[in-house]
Amino acid sequence: MAQNPYNTDLDRNPANYQPLTPLTFLERAASVFPDQTAIVHGDLRRTYASFYTRARQLGSALGQVGMGRGDTVSVMLANTPAMLECHYGVPMCGAVLHSINTRLDAAIIAFQLDHAMAAVVIVDREFMGLMHKALELASVTPRVIQYDDPEYDSAPTATDAQDYEAFLAGGDPDFDWLMPEDEWDAISINYTSGTTGDPKGVVSHHRGAYLLAQGNALTASMQKHAVYLWTLPMFHCNGWCFPWTMSAIVGTHVCLRQVRAEPIWASLADHGVTHLCGAPIVMSLILSATQEAKRVLDRRVQFFTAAAPPPERVLADMREAGFDVTHLYGLTETYGPAIVNDWHDSWSLLPPAQQAALKARQGVRYLPLERVDVLDPETMRPVPRDGVTMGEVMFRGNVVMKGYFRNAKATAEAFDGGWFHSGDLGVMHPDGYLQLKDRSKDIIISGGENISSIEVEEVLYRHSAVAVAAVVAMPHDKWGETPCAFVELAEGKDADAETLRAWCRSHLAGYKVPGQFVFKQIPRTSTGKIQKFALREIARKLEV
Repeated sequence: MAQNPYNTDLDRNPANYQPLTPLTFLERAASVFPDQTAIVHGDLRRTYASFYTRARQLGSALGQVGMGRGDTVSVMLANTPAMLECHYGVPMCGAVLHSINTRLDAAIIAFQLDHAMAAVVIVDREFMGLMHKALELASVTPRVIQYDDPEYDSAPTATDAQDYEAFLAGGDPDFDWLMPEDEWDAISINYTSGTTGDPKGVVSHHRGAYLLAQGNALTASMQKHAVYLWTLPMFHCNGWCFPWTMSAIVGTHVCLRQVRAEPIWASLADHGVTHLCGAPIVMSLILSATQEAKRVLDRRVQFFTAAAPPPERVLADMREAGFDVTHLYGLTETYGPAIVNDWHDSWSLLPPAQQAALKARQGVRYLPLERVDVLDPETMRPVPRDGVTMGEVMFRGNVVMKGYFRNAKATAEAFDGGWFHSGDLGVMHPDGYLQLKDRSKDIIISGGENISSIEVEEVLYRHSAVAVAAVVAMPHDKWGETPCAFVELAEGKDADAETLRAWCRSHLAGYKVPGQFVFKQIPRTSTGKIQKFALREIARKLEV
């Protein structure tokens, strides 16, 4: 084959090739719009110039204590300015950001700290007690820095941790921060919920973060200087990359420490919020607010939700309240949402029931995702586009993770056949829109949090009175789903729901505790396998 003449003597060089990284978004925003409000948090207002300076100081201070390329900085923070600063300052020194779910228990946090080899931990004062318990269980001994959020009104407690503001003050505001050596370099590590054993560390790279951050803006039709309300936890897949998106459009972050109805409505009205994201529970909070808390909005607000599809009634109520709801789908391994239910104008003319059915579909790929399909995992061939035939949802493209940290076996399995295997089961409709039908690993999504049924079952099996346990999802008005435990008691043993509930509370994070216990003979196949589909049908008829 003849040599391509367009490649002859036309090599990459610093003048025409730079690694992609979302860190450049903040530098540009600060240089072009230094006085634009970047962050609103209570009474605090922070400009892009100040935001950039503080991020550089954080990167510099971390570098001074030895953080550099390949090191891990763990953070356990609420949706606060410090969390936004960490999304820039940590990678500015070359380190990798590890955001910890604040709802986890000490043992899982300890596992993550050890597995990620955390060298520095930045912790909100509210979570310092939990972090101390985790560090007592962990093998690593990271430097601990405490962030005192002015919006957290609990009385301060004595601590040996270094103060975050004092730590920042020691950093150079003109720090010449580090670009990644390669856009394939890791920018963050986020842990899965551990549905099949220990949680897996999903490694994201600068290139993917850059692309999905811009994909968010394009998908959400976000205008310059849009205002984003933080109802989605930033520890979830780095806030679906929105901490970086907002700098790209020079928008305003409205931080919200606690997701409650009153501050949500106040922020929507007082700060001109244009966009927000969240699980269905956030919609429930918005709609269930008192009339005194609700405010009349002078604009349509864009609400992006994932997890279970919203019911027809909720969609109608949200529309009446001033919100346009868009359904998204993705995983930690795809940097958050990579599928969007792109709405056709003609669909708005259909009856509400048909609109709700269309909105229940997950949709089509984001612009920066090259491929998504529903494949037969045995043949790796696409299933028929009939909206009926199920297969496994698989992804391919630049917004798919690097792999699982220190877990070559799981990485190879996830990428088998040149596709990322999501483990989710779905169908493909004739118009190319994807719809999920089941979760192959029986994940329960409660308030946007993933709960492993296997984990809950293992805890129940450790109780001496439990002979057989099976956990499935059941509907919940507030959380969307909650675990429902079906139990067969051991011969000669006795236990009631409260006994097992207390047992679970002592071994699990609160949100993982089953909302209902059903004592009955558990249906099985002829080979003895528990028929979870039958249990799910029973659970759907129960109420919590």
